Amino acid sequence: MYLLQSDGNGNPSLAEFFEHDIPEYAILSHRWGAEEVTFRDLTDGTSKAKAGYGKIQFCGEQARRDGLEYFWVDTCCIDKSSSAELSEAINSMFRWYQKAARCYVYLSDVSIRKWKASKTSAECTWESAFRASNWFTRGWTLQELLAPRSVEFFSRESIRIGNKRTLEQQIHEITGIPTTAFREYPLSQFDVDERFSWAKMRQTTRGEDKAYSLFGIFDVQMPLLYGEGEVKAFQRLRDAIDKPSKGSDKDLFRHLPYAEEAPFNAYGRQDEPACLPNTRVDLLQEIYDWTDGKDGQDKRCIFWLSGLAGTGKSTISRTIARRCSE
Repeated sequence: MYLLQSDGNGNPSLAEFFEHDIPEYAILSHRWGAEEVTFRDLTDGTSKAKAGYGKIQFCGEQARRDGLEYFWVDTCCIDKSSSAELSEAINSMFRWYQKAARCYVYLSDVSIRKWKASKTSAECTWESAFRASNWFTRGWTLQELLAPRSVEFFSRESIRIGNKRTLEQQIHEITGIPTTAFREYPLSQFDVDERFSWAKMRQTTRGEDKAYSLFGIFDVQMPLLYGEGEVKAFQRLRDAIDKPSKGSDKDLFRHLPYAEEAPFNAYGRQDEPACLPNTRVDLLQEIYDWTDGKDGQDKRCIFWLSGLAGTGKSTISRTIARRCSE
């Protein structure tokens, strides 16, 4: 992984790190323009002539203010002339954003300045521009929004306007993504079709990237086959997603959605009672024999515990769940 480091005069240079020794770093999320600084521009010293150089300066200066020596920008930290490096980068991208200490979103189409074009027009604020920002239409934005712990939004004047938590409701309304997805919960709690729906209206320059930008959202890795087209790329992605479910029950359960406070050992349920010692002995033993496969009914996959309300079904279930967990 290549990271940028600024010298005393703010001039960035590349430094290479391997997985075991990567330092803390900031990472940039932005929309690409016509003149972005590339890996070659940095190595041959022509980067300052590009319009995109200003974003690199912004990211480096903001990282320094946040006490970070290193930072990462996708346009120039990936040597795209190497297909192997490009493939590694795209398959690692979600993890790189996830491990970043800070993610800065530079919104070139959002200004903090208020203005009125005429007496009859409504006043425009940064929030209306934020809601209309083209950043939210990018395919790659999805992982850049969900993966990092810290996501901060900056206007085109490089002024901070909020973060993923303070703007949570606005982002939910813009994207339709549940707010719980912004809070470091595992994305596997959301079913596959729901996660695909988050990307449905997003755009990428190349059709294949619509699928490739979702690798981290579904925790899969695939080789890049540019030229295969969008349809085949999505078919391969679907196949990669389905493979774990066919492997074992454990993998299947990992993809099932669940309610956060439903488990027997959830924090809010820790004081709920279990069966007292030497009570319900025969019934509990019958269920233990079933869970251990000792009831002589190998194909009986459901134990139906029935009874009137208030007769202790929940208490028995908690007792069994705790014993099986242990």
